[in-house]
Amino acid sequence: MSDNDIALKPKTKSKPKLDRPKLYKVILFNDDYTPREFVVMILMSEETGYRVMMTAHKMGSSVVVVCTKDIAETKVKEAMDYAKEAGFPLMLTAEPEE
Repeated sequence: MSDNDIALKPKTKSKPKLDRPKLYKVILFNDDYTPREFVVMILMSEETGYRVMMTAHKMGSSVVVVCTKDIAETKVKEAMDYAKEAGFPLMLTAEPEE
């Protein structure tokens, strides 16, 4: 190398920091018309579904599951569509977790 040559150093590659996806809560609201068996059936396993349903019954609402936005909205839509088909006023929502 001569005195006029410039030595170039390779740039260090940095990986971009990815944020975790924002999580959403699927919330079940209590109503006095939808049968317990129906609610437990659409929620999940018998035991867990019963506990979630009873919490909503006693407290007014209960968190069913916490997941990404797309999954939460899909679960809410499927459950509400199924309840509507069966003629029940079941109410679920997907809300951002804080």
